[in-house]
Amino acid sequence: MMMQATPSTWRLLMDAGWRGGKGFRALCGGEAMPVEVAEGLLERTGELWNMYGPTETTVWSACWRVERPRDGILVGRPILNTTIRVLDEALRVCPVGVVGEIYIGGEGVALGYLNRDDLTKERFVADPYAPGKRLYKTGDLGRWREGGLLECLGRTDFQVKVRGHRIELGEIETVLAQHESIKQAVAVVREDQPGDVRLVAYVIVTPGATLDQGALRAHLRASLPEYMVPQRFVTVEAFPMTANGKIDRKMLPPPEPQMEVRAALSRPLTPTENVIAGVWSRILGVSHIDPRDNFFDLGGHSFIAMKAMAEIEKATGKRGAMRDLIFLSLEQIAANYDRS
Repeated sequence: MMMQATPSTWRLLMDAGWRGGKGFRALCGGEAMPVEVAEGLLERTGELWNMYGPTETTVWSACWRVERPRDGILVGRPILNTTIRVLDEALRVCPVGVVGEIYIGGEGVALGYLNRDDLTKERFVADPYAPGKRLYKTGDLGRWREGGLLECLGRTDFQVKVRGHRIELGEIETVLAQHESIKQAVAVVREDQPGDVRLVAYVIVTPGATLDQGALRAHLRASLPEYMVPQRFVTVEAFPMTANGKIDRKMLPPPEPQMEVRAALSRPLTPTENVIAGVWSRILGVSHIDPRDNFFDLGGHSFIAMKAMAEIEKATGKRGAMRDLIFLSLEQIAANYDRS
């Protein structure tokens, strides 16, 4: 037996008690496959396949058998009579491992959009590497892995620029979903206060697990540069959905102010630590700062770090090193000020 459905439909079936069977083959497509959906289907079926392809290429253009979803969920190799290219903004081929936009060619490419010549011209383009052939510009970000396997990393719509760095939100979501405590994750950019642009990760925690922000940051830093590590993590019970079953990112709630009571301090603050902690508290909106805390782990980023350094210098009469905020704890920074 075989059935094809979107991840949302598979989730509904499993939540309703569907048990499947080892002779069942599940095909999943239409949107990114969450890790927990993949794990649930692997428990209930003999085979699970991730299918990829937009309507404009007569639906499926690539497929991949899913076996170890925590290691990443790919979209695999092109099906027969299909060409897939990953190109940069100048339509140059992206090397293995480099993110670009996915273009699809071959026998499945549609003629265009009915009565939408402008959109057809924008999305259906000449293949620069195969004269006389066309490619469909998908709007999806992807990269080739070793062995000729394609990884899809979300939409170009979700590619953002934060403090000069170009960031693929889908890449953050992919790495987050590989952590055992995360059931599903969505990354967004928020500017809840003018000029304070932050990466925020919304997560649904695996049943029985707890959210350890330090462990999540360490997990992300093992695969991503520091500028792609979210400043805030927000736990939600479920994501808001659009009428067609997609996650409605615009309806995600703003993070609550971080003024909650935290664990007891490891020890009382020294006078210098108290001064620096006061600056951090005002800028970050965090109370009960521990000597072991790090400015960036509490939600800081490069722009407000400059503001923090200026305020600390004004309060202490001493100038510190910006890099200390990135790598050192409050007690280590205060010790440096005391020695200067």
